[in-house]
Amino acid sequence: MNKIDELINAAKQAAKNAYTPYSKFKVGSALLTNSGKIFTGANVENASYGLTVCAERVAVFKAVSEGQKKFKAIAIYTNTKDYTFPCGACLQVLYEFSPKIQVLITNKSKKSKVFSLSQLLPYPF
Repeated sequence: MNKIDELINAAKQAAKNAYTPYSKFKVGSALLTNSGKIFTGANVENASYGLTVCAERVAVFKAVSEGQKKFKAIAIYTNTKDYTFPCGACLQVLYEFSPKIQVLITNKSKKSKVFSLSQLLPYPF
């Protein structure tokens, strides 16, 4: 299994841990650090929607809290037939640490697309 397949599988597994009692929209992410370690994340909702945290930021914050601050790639999985892209907040957080990160979007149809962060966030803060 190559690293891309490993990331996709890790993101898919992470989505199973999502806490989504309101939207039922489960997202999983898997973040590959420059050191080769993978950190996963799942979205966590709250009755006060503004307190909800996306899967991508969960993975980044887990990595940073463990001393990892440079990233190569992130895989984002949703159980949908269409592609679902990261929100602006997640893209800005990724930019903070790794402006050159590759973003892999995948879904239940096993279709994937790879983007550079600059394609998804052309004008970062």
